[in-house]
Amino acid sequence: MALSRIWSAFIIVAIVVASVKCFFFGQSDIFNWMVIGKADDAANPLKLDGIIQTCWVAVELCLKLIGILALFMGLMSIAERAGGIRLLSRIVGPFFSKLFPDIPKGHPSMGHMIMNFSANLLGLDNAATPFGLKAMESLQEINPNKNVASNAQIMFLCLHAAGLNLIPVSVIAIRASQNASNPTDIFIPCLIVTFVGTIAAMLIVSFKQKINILQPVIIIWVLSISAVIGLLVLYIVSLNAEGISSFSGMLSNGLILLVFLLIILGGLYKKIDVFDAFIDGAKNGFETAIKIVPYLVGMLVAISLLRTSGTFEVVINAIKNGFAFLGADTRFVEGLPTALIRPLSGGAARGMMVSTMETYGPDSFASRLSGIFQGASDTTF
Repeated sequence: MALSRIWSAFIIVAIVVASVKCFFFGQSDIFNWMVIGKADDAANPLKLDGIIQTCWVAVELCLKLIGILALFMGLMSIAERAGGIRLLSRIVGPFFSKLFPDIPKGHPSMGHMIMNFSANLLGLDNAATPFGLKAMESLQEINPNKNVASNAQIMFLCLHAAGLNLIPVSVIAIRASQNASNPTDIFIPCLIVTFVGTIAAMLIVSFKQKINILQPVIIIWVLSISAVIGLLVLYIVSLNAEGISSFSGMLSNGLILLVFLLIILGGLYKKIDVFDAFIDGAKNGFETAIKIVPYLVGMLVAISLLRTSGTFEVVINAIKNGFAFLGADTRFVEGLPTALIRPLSGGAARGMMVSTMETYGPDSFASRLSGIFQGASDTTF
């Protein structure tokens, strides 16, 4: 309902502002450019796409995403059939059992949560959502008070929202489709931000739920991951700009290939039909890409109306002037729309990110920042 009201407000406000400009300030052609305008039209004073062209952009973007989503969801299917998810459950089980002390040993909800976190680790936020919903349903079965969220549900939701992300696949795919010079350059920032967010969520919820985080298993896990991230950051700081770009690309792309290798080897070791498993999962990737078309069309059209009416520019400039008055760096303001809408809807935030890339260019600071906002968190509401 919250997203519905926000979306409706976008459209209503944009049309009202455009009407004021048309009837009181003599901009008689503004309605025309809002509907059929093209950014590359020399006669278009707005230099922005209207709603018709925006619809085409949304569909074209989803078509480009089909391949990436099909690939990674196909690999997830191989990993699941080969027992990779069960293996991961056994590895992190001792750690999870301390964070979720109310969940009985061997309960299906643990597996569902592992699937959710695994999808988030690979940056497949659309795949993570159904696993998250399934995990919540499983946790609700053992919830003694059906009208109030249990401690386990609260902990899971907070960790899910932090969205611990190893490879922001969807963001990288979109940056590649927008012809970014280095689509993977947001990898390291995403990794750092999402790790800090996850640790913060775990500590705050553990404190509220009186979970002893000083247990050896929790301490070893947190310190081990922190040490890896810390060493990674220290090494990156020692590099120059060219070295950072080279190392980031090698690490992110190398990890993607390592995941491919481990999943395929695991499937062959377990003697499963890896190609059949891949096809089954890839079909879900195709369906997922198609399902997000309405969300992208809806949000990109609303954003297009805000931009072509001039409303968006007024709001962004107001925020920018406010921070400039305080003496702060204002470059982050253009990336804020993605951050503000991310808790409400992954599809809507994706639309905001794409709109930022199209407006400022895929290699701009604002576009990289919006990509980090998108890749380093997950939907909350």
